[in-house]
Amino acid sequence: MKGFLLGLILGLLAIPLAVYLHFRFGTPPVATADAPYWFERTVVQVPLHARIDKEMPKTAPIEPSATNLEAGSHIYRQQCAACHGLYGRPSSFSSHMFPQAPQLWAPHGDGVVGVSDDPPGETYWKVANGIRLSGMPAYKDVLSETQMWQVSLLLANADKPLPPAVLTLLKEPLDLDPAPAGVPALSDAPPQKITDQDIKSMPSPIPADEQH
Repeated sequence: MKGFLLGLILGLLAIPLAVYLHFRFGTPPVATADAPYWFERTVVQVPLHARIDKEMPKTAPIEPSATNLEAGSHIYRQQCAACHGLYGRPSSFSSHMFPQAPQLWAPHGDGVVGVSDDPPGETYWKVANGIRLSGMPAYKDVLSETQMWQVSLLLANADKPLPPAVLTLLKEPLDLDPAPAGVPALSDAPPQKITDQDIKSMPSPIPADEQH
């Protein structure tokens, strides 16, 4: 009996020791290009979807009007396009991220574009709160609630006809030229909170007869 208990204790001690030795002296997947552990995606995805289902808003407080869709496209270009791509222009580095950043204007499945098959409230939750263990930041302290809904509704309607002004913004390539000497690169600059006044002052207004 004593031998059994001793073996049990040694076996229990060996497990955390083996784990420590693996992380201390082994080659665990810490690089983006490394293959993930078999349980890594499950650890993140299962509780993520459960929490989103519990907390996401069921209805949007604004309508997907032409005005809101255009405002959402401005926000998308500034905050999202570098990782998630533009219309017909996938991100050049998203496939080298872990996990890969989904291309939100690329069709997949049965005519689905990006996350247009997700409820707008699910996209809003992800925009507001971000996702741990990914490159998705939380925007609730960067964008206003209205702005987060505007970009969420834009993505929810990615598989539908969009106003010409919105498509123009989504097709125009990003300016990724190097910053002048002494000026921080866009990727190095801290995120700036966009106000509703900033959105109102943005160019490319939609003619009044197209608004609804």
